Amino acid sequence: MNTGQNLDCIVIGYNEVPFSRYEQFLHAYGEDSEAYRDLKFSFVNVDGKKLDYPGLLNHVRALAGKNGEELKSGDIPNLAAAYLTNFLRRNGHTTEYINLFQYEKEQFIEYLRRSPVCVAITTTFYVVNLPVTEMVEFIRKHNPTVKIVVGGPLVNNHARNYHGDEFKTVLEDMGADIYVLEGQGELTLARLIECLKNGGNLSDVPNLAYFENKELRRTKTVAENNSLDANFIDWKDFGGNRDLGATIQTRTARSCAFKCSFCNYPSRAGALTLLSLDVLERELDSILALGGVQNVVFIDDTFNVPFPRFKDLCRMMIRKKYPFNWFSYFRCSNSDQEAIDLMAESGCKGVFLGIESGSPSILVNMNKSATVEKYAKGIEMLRRNGILTFGSFITGFPGETDETVDETIDFIRTTRPDYYRSQMWYCEPGTPIQNERQKYQIEGEGFVWSHATMDSTEAMDHIDRMFLEVEESVWLPQWSFDFWIIPYLMGKGISLDRFREFMTAAHRMLTLEIDSIPSQQKTMLQRDYFQSLVHAARTWA
Repeated sequence: MNTGQNLDCIVIGYNEVPFSRYEQFLHAYGEDSEAYRDLKFSFVNVDGKKLDYPGLLNHVRALAGKNGEELKSGDIPNLAAAYLTNFLRRNGHTTEYINLFQYEKEQFIEYLRRSPVCVAITTTFYVVNLPVTEMVEFIRKHNPTVKIVVGGPLVNNHARNYHGDEFKTVLEDMGADIYVLEGQGELTLARLIECLKNGGNLSDVPNLAYFENKELRRTKTVAENNSLDANFIDWKDFGGNRDLGATIQTRTARSCAFKCSFCNYPSRAGALTLLSLDVLERELDSILALGGVQNVVFIDDTFNVPFPRFKDLCRMMIRKKYPFNWFSYFRCSNSDQEAIDLMAESGCKGVFLGIESGSPSILVNMNKSATVEKYAKGIEMLRRNGILTFGSFITGFPGETDETVDETIDFIRTTRPDYYRSQMWYCEPGTPIQNERQKYQIEGEGFVWSHATMDSTEAMDHIDRMFLEVEESVWLPQWSFDFWIIPYLMGKGISLDRFREFMTAAHRMLTLEIDSIPSQQKTMLQRDYFQSLVHAARTWA
């Protein structure tokens, strides 16, 4: 039954699988597996129930009598979905988007009743098929005939890492109809929709994989180079039929200027492409026109590169006197006092620092183009200007030893970023370090690997040790609670001081999960820490 105008496309932004299901999924690998040990840094036990940090925050608020809306980590407009919807609409295709699959199923069902030509699933944050297969099953149940299209990093990683029957199997596991095999992909999707609407032949659309008579077909490859300026998001177009909330994500560039040896993003995204500052100003004006935005998150991998442009960007925001706070990735090794002064004056409240290691030798192996001295100086300048810092680290990269881990621990304890996290190196095919497997004697892949100086189990042991030894900085988990949760919670009325209070108490609770202490003592301390957290929550907004 149609309930409105027919749709060309429904875009789905993000499906965060319920934590209990994801925990069970990883638990199947064993509690001592690297993947599950990594997940343990993102949840705590409360009365026998495993709660991720959003779950803990909502539970504590409810017990403290703060009966407001449920706080959800992804509850800001998904940029991939917004950008893709914007692109398709500008190309004449009637398009709607679902921001959070788990919370918008009724709206999704309504859209599926409007005879859409296709549903497009983005995969920006996925490393396994599970979130995609769940959505495919849902779509098949409510509209068995609509074409399901999947694209984005997960599909492109599969195309790069698997070949022949392996690639066919991993796509069959997803269960979709058509797959976009292009780093950008928005133009391919627009051409695909036109083809489907007109009853054309899929073989005429480039950059696709699809099944025909149970055989996997691939079309020719044609690289895309879509203009950022021509396709900037006018956020007013999204504000008419939904509340976008107090926090918005956007970007001013595509790809990255650097070639870190653990990262394949530059090879996927191509050369660094920049949005013109006058076009960015128009986009920020459209965000301002929404009326309720308090925080803007810039997701550029290297926001402050090129450096002169970054200073001009800050000056533009100062000139415009935008009232919102902003947050971004930031290379503090590529900065100076003038830039950080401009950041503070233009509204910067916090930055994500991809430091990766406190060891000079490991930074060389990573091709980070940075020194620990510049990192330390940058963190200190940011602190003096009242800008919150989160340091992200990698443990176990080829060349890592007990001594280099100690250097990183010393670096964190000395520089004292407000928050930090270290994750085990993920041995990912397609990254530049894979070209040196023989040099470093790398074996295995993913979460399970070894090289000449360390293996994945030892790396996880070091992360446990780091977590227990570092007291000068507070751990920020990854699952459902990454750095961007901070501006989101600020937009919900939780101040930086209240957030710090919550994180400090949660950190103490997490310590009990990681440390080896007698179960009876652990139970008593869990109860005490949790009660102190509930007591503190009574003062929160």
